[in-house]
Amino acid sequence: MNKIVLFLFILILFSCSQSKKILVPERNNSAVTGTEFYKKAVSFHWHERDSFAVKEILAGNIPSFFKKFVPVHTEIKDSAGKIIKAIYYAAPDYVSIGSNEDWARVPLSPMAAQQIADSFHCFLPTGKMVDDIYKTAKVKLEPVPMYAFRDSTITMYQHHLIIEGQRKLRKGLIAGIKKDVVLTGKLLRDKPNREAIYGWHKPDGKPIQPLYTGHINWWVDYSHGIRLIYRTITVNGKRMDYIDVFKDKTLKKLLCDEEDCDFYRYTY
Repeated sequence: MNKIVLFLFILILFSCSQSKKILVPERNNSAVTGTEFYKKAVSFHWHERDSFAVKEILAGNIPSFFKKFVPVHTEIKDSAGKIIKAIYYAAPDYVSIGSNEDWARVPLSPMAAQQIADSFHCFLPTGKMVDDIYKTAKVKLEPVPMYAFRDSTITMYQHHLIIEGQRKLRKGLIAGIKKDVVLTGKLLRDKPNREAIYGWHKPDGKPIQPLYTGHINWWVDYSHGIRLIYRTITVNGKRMDYIDVFKDKTLKKLLCDEEDCDFYRYTY
């Protein structure tokens, strides 16, 4: 009996380490597809597009593959040289809208991103986590910069289509396709009402975009992506909320390589 219990326990641990499915409402079959979203939003101002996107996403209008988060492993050594290991779960792609057959990635402001993250029991990544996710990614694609009408809805949709042309239906954790909206302590020290972006890794693993806090928080362009991270993290086998990890002077290094990691969320 003890062997059976042990086997089941190991099986559960193994299964949990493979993926984590977030709880999201079932998609209504009559909901807009990715293409329809962009057709309707083509003339929207940023806040109208944000509101439309948040409404659809919170109603469950996302492709089913997006619900299955992927484990990312990380480790550090404490001051005594002891290894501390952690697992967190990242969305397999950037926030998207639509059906399994017709979906599209949607850039959002950090305010809209935070609202979605809160609703799905998630948080936004740090720069270190973006690096770790890129290293873990199964599908690494070369960035494709665009130079005209960067903040237009049309350009956002065009960029999504370009990425899909690169992806060629390959499946798995994807990276290298967007700059992430991230958390950083710099947002507490810099001017208020800013956003932080980082990433867009090239094939050599180096990001095009260093950590940048110069944009006002309502600026959204085609290159921005919202990566959700499930907020419960396993540290040395113990489940912890991400804020508690951030607050621990040692454990925070699992998620953040800045001295100051005390910016936990955007406000909306």
